[in-house]
Amino acid sequence: MKSSNIGGQAVLEGIMMKNGSRYAVAVRKPNQEIEVCVKEYQSIVPWEGIRKIPFIRGIFNFIDSLVLGMKTLAYSASFYEDEEEEVLTGEAAKEQEKKERIMMGMTVAFSIMAAVVIFMVLPYFLSNILKTYTTSRVALTVIEGVFRMAIFLVYIGLISRMKDIQRTFMYHGAEHKCINCIEQGLILNTENVRSSSRQHKRCGTSFLFFVMLVSIIVCFFITAESQVLRVGIRIALMPLIAGISYEIIRLAGNSDNKVMNLLSRPGMWVQNMTTREPDDSMIEVAIRAVEAVFDWKTYQKESFALDSEEKEESAEEVQAV
Repeated sequence: MKSSNIGGQAVLEGIMMKNGSRYAVAVRKPNQEIEVCVKEYQSIVPWEGIRKIPFIRGIFNFIDSLVLGMKTLAYSASFYEDEEEEVLTGEAAKEQEKKERIMMGMTVAFSIMAAVVIFMVLPYFLSNILKTYTTSRVALTVIEGVFRMAIFLVYIGLISRMKDIQRTFMYHGAEHKCINCIEQGLILNTENVRSSSRQHKRCGTSFLFFVMLVSIIVCFFITAESQVLRVGIRIALMPLIAGISYEIIRLAGNSDNKVMNLLSRPGMWVQNMTTREPDDSMIEVAIRAVEAVFDWKTYQKESFALDSEEKEESAEEVQAV
């Protein structure tokens, strides 16, 4: 497989695909038409040099993903609101946009804080309950990691039972299938996408899995005696953990190394919970999102010996035989 460096996420009845700073959101509207919106995304960090520094770039990339994800989710949800909102213009529109940015920032901050409490602080205190059975720091760190991983998997398992989330996971599967189809050198059409894998090494699910795994390793080096200090250090190390996890998944997504493939397997297994097989209408939405921001024919021509037009001709010859 050849990495295309495109990524995306599922939104409400649609898919967002991002290529560089450009992103497209394709949504299946209630009337079954597909609406495609293409925009430029401005990173929270305007200095491009900082966004290229290993281990640091992962932190900003994660926050950018949260911001863009919530923004595109809100956009897709706007097609399914019960009541039409009043269209604002001029100063009123600017004021509304300012309020939305503030709310977005607060939501991202709250989401990060909630994730830290649930997946970092809570497992630590749960593991401390077992101090009556063992005083080994190594054992308690391993137990803390087990609790952290269990909470993560239970959380995914619970939300996957929700009907709306199940459809979102189907779109998530369509997103992965499209990218896999392109990166395998196949023509981007419904049939090829349908037959492609719904698992991908660069998936955000795998990133979160690596965050859980790396946090276990990092916590082995926390030797502070004070309980408050131990919790504080865990929180302070979250950016480092996110940075390391990003570099691992970035390397995995651009490599067919056997070791990296082995490390990627657990995260891809978890993707069985966060993706579902999409129907053809969802695949169509995914293809529209990809083609709005990515020239897959040029990519395949540069990455593979046989370009897309030649493949189409070969496919037609096979069908004729």
